[in-house]
Formats: sequence, structure tokens, C-alpha cells
Amino acid sequence: MDYKNSGVDIEAGYRSVELMKKYVQGTMRPEVLSGLGGFSGAFSMKAFREMENPTLVSGTDGCGTKVKLAFLMDKHDTIGIDCVAMCVNDIACAGGEPLFFLDYIACGKNYPEKIASIVSGVAEGCKQAGAALIGGETAEHPGLMPEDEYDLAGFAVGIVDEKDIITGADIKAGDVLIGMASSGVHSNGFSLVRKIFRMDAETLHTYHEELGTTLGEALLVPTKIYVKALRAVKEAGVCIKGCSHITGGGFYENIPRMLPEGKHAVIWKNSYEVPAIFRMMAREGQVEEQMMYNTYNMGLGMVLAVDAADVEKTMEAIRAAGETPYVAGEVADGEKGVTICEK
Repeated sequence: MDYKNSGVDIEAGYRSVELMKKYVQGTMRPEVLSGLGGFSGAFSMKAFREMENPTLVSGTDGCGTKVKLAFLMDKHDTIGIDCVAMCVNDIACAGGEPLFFLDYIACGKNYPEKIASIVSGVAEGCKQAGAALIGGETAEHPGLMPEDEYDLAGFAVGIVDEKDIITGADIKAGDVLIGMASSGVHSNGFSLVRKIFRMDAETLHTYHEELGTTLGEALLVPTKIYVKALRAVKEAGVCIKGCSHITGGGFYENIPRMLPEGKHAVIWKNSYEVPAIFRMMAREGQVEEQMMYNTYNMGLGMVLAVDAADVEKTMEAIRAAGETPYVAGEVADGEKGVTICEK
């Protein structure tokens, strides 16, 4: 009897590391002091000495049950982007610049090519965020997980000068809410998605004219990473007063998180077109509108609060960064919360 016979293949682990090295190398930043394969990752803070009060910000998350869709589609090279996005977008919401990322993959059996494919997506997400992938772990869990399944989680660290942390404290009535377009469902609410649609090959591979693609492909589109767009707004000289990443809990949970007491957000649902995938989900699953906005991003993955005088400058910076902005609402006096209505 040996470790391999018990279900853990150490040699497969070595091969996974070799296969992923080329993807990891493409994420490196000058501050990285360690190589892949060590017991820890080292990152120099020397470049940030000029900040008045450099402050670390962190985020950790996973992809939820969206990984089930990756299993069913047998497509594993984008789920890592989702994992990175869920972490670095939260850091960016605080005004932080993501510095480095670590991933954790738990699997029933280590198939090196599959693991490398997953990590290729993680590396792509890191490149989009400007973060270095400085470490990670792949753990085989025979007997705990089915051989063909895995889970993916990540952890990111960023930095921001304390005076530049986005807190929402200065949001006032009359400030404008600017939304940035999402790429689709992102990485939230997939337990409901899997109740709405049959999760079989025929359903997932069926082409839909209104989606312009198959259902499975539309659902697997990776989460948008908004780090560069938020950086562009800051570099344009705009003070981002508040920032909300629209993730689990949709509009009703996330937008109030950026508001101070006594301020109420009003979102105009007709200020942009809700993507076809959400309209299809609401129709096929007979999901009420309030529940859709309470679960999904409905086409806006990030919402910013800025002064009315900065709207055009903000919109231009977001467009220049390659994202699509909308004037999606405004801030009013009132009980902390959000109202979604026609303008």
C-alpha cells in the first residue's frame, strides 16, 4: 500500500506545477521576490514607501456553484478569472490596487492538464487586475469529493494610501450613481440558475438567438474585472465617494453597503438595457423582478457614487479603460437603502 493507492498522486501534483508555471510567470510584478514552488510567496513593499500611510486591503472568495457548470461543460479555463474577479473587485471597491493573489484548488483527483487549465484562468484574471500570482495549493481529497470535481477559492492583497480609502462617508444627496456594465451573471446566484434550467448537455449546448450563443456559453462568461476602470477614474482626478461591487444579494444588499446613514440610493432600471440572459432567466424560471434584483447584478457589475460635476469625466475614463458606463441613478436623503424604479 502506498499514498497513490490511497488516492493521492504526488507525481501528478509535480506535473501540475510544471504545467502551470508558464501561466504563472506571465503575472509577475517587479516586487515579487520568490519563485513558484516555495513554502511561501514574498512581495517587496519598497515601491510604496512614498505613500503617506500605506494600508493593506484584502479579499477572499470563490466561484460558488458556478464550478458545477464548468464540470458539465468540461470547460475549465475561465472559472479562474471568476475567482480572481470576486476578490480583486472587492479590493478595488475600497480604492485599493491589487498586488498579489493566491489560489486554492481542492479536487477529488489531480488531473494535471485540468488543474493547469484552471490555473491558466487564474493567471489571466491576475493579468487583467495587474496582480501577481505568487502561490497556491492544489489538494487531492479522495473520498471527500468525486474524482471529476473540484472547488476553487482565492485570496488577494492590495494596497491603498489611507487617505484614499473609499468609505462612502462623504456621499451626499444629489451625487450621481454610475454603473459599469457586467458581462452577464458573473459568479452569483448559480444555485438558482441550476433550478431554472435543466443542467444537461442538450440544454446547455442549445443555441439561443436572443443570447447570440448557447445557454452554457452565456452562463460561463467570466466575471468582469473592474480594477483598471476604477484606476482610470482615479487617475482622471475624480473622487470616487462610494463604490459597490454587485455580487451575491444583488442591488438590495450591496448598494446600501456604500451608503452612510440618512442617504438613499435610487436606481433607474430603464437607464440601461438588462442583458438577455437575465430576461430569459426571469421568464423561464418565473422569477419575480424584486427577486432578480435581490440576487443578480442585472447588467451592472459595479456602481460608483460621484459628485454631479464629475459625471462626464468619470464616464470618459471608464470608456477609455474599455468598459461601458451608464448614468444609473442618484443619491437622495432618506433611510439607508435602495429604490429601483423607472426614471
